[in-house]
Order: sequence, then C-alpha cells, then structure tokens
Amino acid sequence: MLDKIGQLLIIGIRDKVLTQDEAEFIITNNIGGVILFGRNLETPQQIHALVSSLQSLRHKTRDKLPLFIGIDMEGGRVARLKAPFTQWPSLSKLGKIDSTSLAFKFASSMAAELRAMGINLDFAPCVDTLTNPKNIVIGDRAISTDPEQVAKLTSALVRGYIKGGIIPCAKHFPGHGNTLIDSHEELPVESVDMARLKEVELVPFKKVFRARLDMVMTAHIKYNHIDPEFPATLSKKVIHDLLRTELRYRNLVVTDDLDMKALTKHFTTEQIPVRALQAGCDLLLYCNNFDNPPIALESLTKAVKDHTLTAKQIDESYNRVVALKRDVLRNPDPVAFAAAIKLVGTTDHERLSTAITSGDIPADLLAN
Repeated sequence: MLDKIGQLLIIGIRDKVLTQDEAEFIITNNIGGVILFGRNLETPQQIHALVSSLQSLRHKTRDKLPLFIGIDMEGGRVARLKAPFTQWPSLSKLGKIDSTSLAFKFASSMAAELRAMGINLDFAPCVDTLTNPKNIVIGDRAISTDPEQVAKLTSALVRGYIKGGIIPCAKHFPGHGNTLIDSHEELPVESVDMARLKEVELVPFKKVFRARLDMVMTAHIKYNHIDPEFPATLSKKVIHDLLRTELRYRNLVVTDDLDMKALTKHFTTEQIPVRALQAGCDLLLYCNNFDNPPIALESLTKAVKDHTLTAKQIDESYNRVVALKRDVLRNPDPVAFAAAIKLVGTTDHERLSTAITSGDIPADLLAN
C-alpha cells in the first residue's frame, strides 16, 4: 500500500541538480512526480539534463511508471521558464482579443517548448473568473470577468495543451476570482452560495471538463455557505459531493500546494494529506517544504492501517494516476537536446507572443 501512496505525491526538489538523497526518496517511495520552480531552472541544457535524470528514476521504482514532471507556466507573471524560452503574455491579453483559435495556438506553442524539455504537466490554465477587481492574487491571470468568455477561451487552451502533448490542469476549483486574501499567507473565506457558484464560478470548469480535461486543481478557500468547517481542498462537500457527484468529474484532482499557510496555519502537517484524500483528492502537491512529503507518507500509511482512510480510496486514486500515465505518457523522456533546442523560443512562437501582447494580430494568426 505504501508504494501506491507514493504515486499520489508530486514533490519539489531543492536545486538545479537532483541530489542522491532526493533520487533515493523518489525511487524507494515510488513517488508520482516532481514540480519544478525557478530554483531548479537555469539554461535549456541544464533543464533538459535535470528532467532526463528525474525521468530515468522510473526504471528503478516498483511500478516503472513515468513521473509527472510539472511546472507553473500560465504566461505573464506566472512563468517559470525564462529566456531563451518564449515569454508569453498573461491570459488577460487573450481575453481582450477573444479568439479561440489564438488561445489554441498560444497553448499548443507553449506546450511544444515544455514537451521538448520533457516537462509533461502544466498547472494551467487558470480558469477563474475575475469577479473582484481588487483581487491581485488572480488579476491578469484570469481571462476576463465574463464566465462565458472564460469558459470559451480556457477550453480552447485545454485543447491546445493536449494537442501539444502536455497534460493541462485547470485551476482553482471551485473558483479563486473573488478573493482578496492570498492563500499562500492565510485562508480566504468566501460567502458566495451554491447558486452564485453555479451561475458564475463553475461555468468555465464545466466547459473545460467537456474539453477532455485530465486534471483539476483545488483552491485553498473556505466557502462558508457550502462547508463552514473545511476549505475546498479538504472538503468532502466540495470535492466529493460537488465536483465528483454533482458535476460528474471522473479524472484526477490535485491539491494546490499543501505547504501554503491557508492550510498550515489551521491544520497539522499530519492532518492535511489525510483530510485531502478523504475529501476526494487524488494527488497531493508539496512544493517548498522538503520535510513534509516523508511526514505525509507516514501519516497516510497510518491512516490506512487505522481505517481512517480505506484501501479502496487509495486504490481509486492510484488507478486514476496509473491510467493517465499509461494513456498519455507513453514517451516520457525529453527529445534529444539538439532537436529540443530548436523548439525553444522559435520565430513563430515569438511572433505569436508579440502579437497577443500588442493586440495587433495579423490575419494569418487568427485563421483556424
């Protein structure tokens, strides 16, 4: 069972080169994936080598499954890959142009550069509807204030990522567009009710689900009218009842970073992963606190032994992970570097990025 639990974790690593201790932890515990941050990324050659070394570890794990290699690449201010990779504009720029064909090209072009480096999972797009103009946490990360427009363009983004060979992950369910508080620092509390969520926040999520979305990320936000006790990530009412049962979403649910203070100020390190799986999440994301993944494994193993978590719950999440990896990650290694570097910061990608940034779109870019 411990080997299956490891597949449910995506973890951060410390530096630009994988350490022996990190490699052994991933192998021994059959860890499901790694998320990369600025601290891990320098030149294309270094990134290519790091991802190659990470992905090679699968051959030594129990399941021999490819690792999820994830990153936050939304465009705009949430972009981990710097030049010479194409520097993409924020999603609000796409919203102003309002072209599904352009959104598709934006995502498929970004995906080509990620895939060249062996990155296979992008924690994007942001499908939040910006309903609070003072919400600087989301701000220009959102397409617009109109849920129908957000739905239309983000579903095109999802299709573009998939076309480019990248697993997209829509975020932050059930909606982060109305908050003021940054969940990295404290737990936001929302007073919107279910009727309002269905009318606004859930509209884009329902649309991207129909675009064959394989993964959705939860929000560390407490919705008092839905669950006054737990934030969405830890809420059975939000994840199991709303997302799984009412909206009939059957694919992977990943938590936002479980190291964020929205959770750690209110729950113990041991409680958080157990409660997230109880709520209906499948994948647990640990980004910056390197002491927490071992604690999570221990807590989850204990929870299964004392029947706080059922083996059935673990199996269901594990089976979803395995199914997606076997279906999508058939060739997980980066392409040879000589070929990969030719896909980075191409003239076509730069032209597309510049056009979206300026809003001056040549006719050929608008064509399907």
